[in-house]
Amino acid sequence: MGQRERLMAAAKRCLEEKGYARTTSRDLASAADANVASINYHYGSKEELLTAALLETVDGWAEKVVGAPAPSPSDPADPPAAGERLPRVWSEMIESFATDRAMIVATVEALAQAERLPQVGAQIAAAYERARASLAGDLHGAEPWDERTARALASVHMALIAGLSLQWLVDTENAPSADDVLLGLRALLADLGPAR
Repeated sequence: MGQRERLMAAAKRCLEEKGYARTTSRDLASAADANVASINYHYGSKEELLTAALLETVDGWAEKVVGAPAPSPSDPADPPAAGERLPRVWSEMIESFATDRAMIVATVEALAQAERLPQVGAQIAAAYERARASLAGDLHGAEPWDERTARALASVHMALIAGLSLQWLVDTENAPSADDVLLGLRALLADLGPAR
């Protein structure tokens, strides 16, 4: 494993053990058996390294929770439709908040840094854009949506994920379950009525 890879592995460990805000350049260098200057050489800054490590961790979490994209509904061997798939995905996602708490805390800490560190904001914005490009298809399969609708649907899912994770962090006992989320979404859709 080269120095760059050791730094990435060290950053993931430090995020898990110390979080985004409390990890220092010395922590990273020590955990990677590297010198502090190597962080800037390979990643530009401590924050850019931590953000890259966090985004890789979040991508792995999303793949674990969402799973492979749902294939086209035209194939009878396809997995369940979105209406059957979404309750499972939301349930697994909410359950993962307990096992992946450190990742959620590090994400909140990184988001707070994005306001003052443009390079961190740019990394997170690029990750959001990548997620918007694929999330609707991953969760709903190959629906005949235009690009704007697919993007909007992915953005709504992302807003729900962010909001649920924050509620879970600060008030686990009263945070909504997957059934609560689906009940609320159905009520919201009924209240919205047909599209105009």
